[in-house]
Amino acid sequence: MSNRDRLVEAMTQSYSNAGGFFGGLSEDDFEVQSLCPDWTARGVLIHLASVESVLSGWLPDSVEDPIPFTKAGEFIAAAESMSNTELLDAYNSVCGARTEELAGLTQEDIDRPSMTPVGPQTYGRFLAIRAFDFWVHERDVRMPLARPGDDGGAVAELALQEIHLSLGYIVGKKIGLPDRHSITFHLNGPLTRDLHVNVDGRAAVVDSLESPDVEVDCHSTSFIMMACGRIDPQIEIDAGRVSWRGNAEYGERAARNLAFTM
Repeated sequence: MSNRDRLVEAMTQSYSNAGGFFGGLSEDDFEVQSLCPDWTARGVLIHLASVESVLSGWLPDSVEDPIPFTKAGEFIAAAESMSNTELLDAYNSVCGARTEELAGLTQEDIDRPSMTPVGPQTYGRFLAIRAFDFWVHERDVRMPLARPGDDGGAVAELALQEIHLSLGYIVGKKIGLPDRHSITFHLNGPLTRDLHVNVDGRAAVVDSLESPDVEVDCHSTSFIMMACGRIDPQIEIDAGRVSWRGNAEYGERAARNLAFTM
């Protein structure tokens, strides 16, 4: 599958997954506090729809091309007077239009230079970050409601990739693993993989390690949500979803200091 097809499929799936989930919530469910301190479940849905309304009809010409975020304010203001049913209809309308737009993208469009939340990148990277945002925000509501979803698949892979790209920073700056030390994170499902970081002057992701100083075993959803600062590491440790081997001091530091964004 091409990079263009992978991103379009992930975004289309993100719209469908979130729409189906929020469409099944009761009126009381919409008022439940999400894992984002400032938003209820309803607030999360408004956020998702408002950002997609910003992106609707917009393709960057360069990294200097401003993202029209004023449209988000317009959507949020309009949403204040909407019922939850009307809000869902507005979400589906916005995401339906976005689905049609994305279907018409070419690889050249995906490769367009674009400003993104992580600085100058490409429009394709912008879409990858949007898929990450959708996946995490859906779990911001699923977890408080104790309604687990499918935490595997293509969108989850993109969400994990965003953490993987920042893993050198997390290990070097947040965990503080010292020079000439290394660490492997063993993700044990539903996404299963080993992520390796070696510190040699600076912390950097590497393809493999023979004998890491620290090994952390972690449920993949716990790993992503802890890295996003959403959930309490102690709860994950007590539940057995996070454990460590090797250097006990840095194993515990790794388990407790993954958060790099919120």
